[in-house]
Amino acid sequence: MLDLKAQYKAIKNEIDAALIRTAESQGMILGPEVELLEKNLCEYLQCKYAVGVSSGTDALLIALMGIDLKPGDEVILPTYSFFATAGVVSRMNAKPVFAEVDPVTFNIHPGSLKKLITKNTKAIVPVHLYGQSAEMDEIMSIANEHGLKVIEDAAQAIGTQYKDGRRLGNIGHIGCFSFYPSKNLGCFGDGGLVTTNDPELAERLKILRVHGGKPKYYHKIIGGNFRLDAIQAAVLNVKLPHLDSWTKGRQHNASLYTKFFIEAGLAEETGRLDYDGKNKVLLPKAVYSGMGLSHDHIYNQYVIRAEGRDELRKHLTSKEIGTEIYYPVPFHMQECFAYLGYKKGDFPVSEWCANDSLALPIYPELSEEQIRYTVETVAEHLNK
Repeated sequence: MLDLKAQYKAIKNEIDAALIRTAESQGMILGPEVELLEKNLCEYLQCKYAVGVSSGTDALLIALMGIDLKPGDEVILPTYSFFATAGVVSRMNAKPVFAEVDPVTFNIHPGSLKKLITKNTKAIVPVHLYGQSAEMDEIMSIANEHGLKVIEDAAQAIGTQYKDGRRLGNIGHIGCFSFYPSKNLGCFGDGGLVTTNDPELAERLKILRVHGGKPKYYHKIIGGNFRLDAIQAAVLNVKLPHLDSWTKGRQHNASLYTKFFIEAGLAEETGRLDYDGKNKVLLPKAVYSGMGLSHDHIYNQYVIRAEGRDELRKHLTSKEIGTEIYYPVPFHMQECFAYLGYKKGDFPVSEWCANDSLALPIYPELSEEQIRYTVETVAEHLNK
C-alpha cells in the first residue's frame, strides 16, 4: 500500500544529516527546528500562524480547547472519517453530531448542516477527505450566520487548494494537519500542526501546547503536553521542499489509474455514482479540476468503489497488491457512540461508502507497470 523506503532512499543524505544535526544539538523538544518548520509552513500554507504539535489527533484536540469547547457543547462533523475527528469531541465531554457526506467527494455535505444546528452547537468540523476540499463557501456562510467556529480537519490535505486558490487550513478559524508517516508530508513518527490567522487564538494555542503555562510553571489555563519533537521537525524541514513534486507524482498516478480503468472497460468517467455494465468500478473525481489549480486534489488516497469490495480486496491481496479500507464503520454505527441513538440507515451515503470503497496504492514512487498490473488484477476479478 505504501513504500516509504523508496522515498527515504531518494533523500537519504539530507535526512541523515538533519538527524545527526539534531542529535548533536541535544535540543529534542520544540526549539529552533520547530520554529523553522512553523515559519516554512506558514509560507507554504499561506497562513499567518502555525503551531507544531504532537500529532494530528492532538491538533484537533488543542483546536477544540482553543475555542473553549465546554461539556455539553455540540460539534457537527461528518459520520464518515478517521476516528479522531469524532473521538476528540467526546474526550472534551462534548457531543458529536453526525452529518451526511457528499457521494462524489466523501466530504461533509453542506446541505445536511442547517437542520443539525441547535442552541448548543459550538463548531463545525469539515474533513477534507482523501486530499480534496470540502465545499467551504457554503460551510463558512452557515457558520457565520449562526456564530459558529469552523475547524478544518486537513490531516489528509496539506497543500490542497480550494476552488478560489486558497490553501486549506487557511479558510476556517483553525486548520489541523497530521504528519503521520503515511501522509503526503510525513515525519519519522507522529506530529501535527494547527494553523490560524487570528493572533490571539495563535497565542492561546501556543500556551495550551505547554500545559497552559505562561510563563513556565504559571498557569492561568489548563492545557496539555502537545509539544512537537525537534527531530520530527528536522525531518519535515527536509521533506517540505520535495512535497510539491511528490504531489505531482500522486496526481500523475491518479491520472494513470483513471486512464487504465477506462481503457479496461471498467468505467466510463470519473465521478459516476451508478453501477452498470459499463461501470463496474466507480472512480474518484477531482471536483475542482479545470480551474487552473495545481493542487485541486493531492490524492492522499486514490479510492475506488466496487460492489463485492471485500472479495475484490481478497483477490488483490492474493496477487500481492496492498489495499486499505478507509473507513469500514461510520461513526454513527460505532459501538462507543451507541449512546447517541443513531441507527443503521440514518446515513445511507456514508454507509454505501463504507461498504464499497477501497483505497489503492498511490504513492509517487509507483511505476506505470505497477499501476497497470493493479488495474488488470481488478479487471481479472470483476470480469469473472
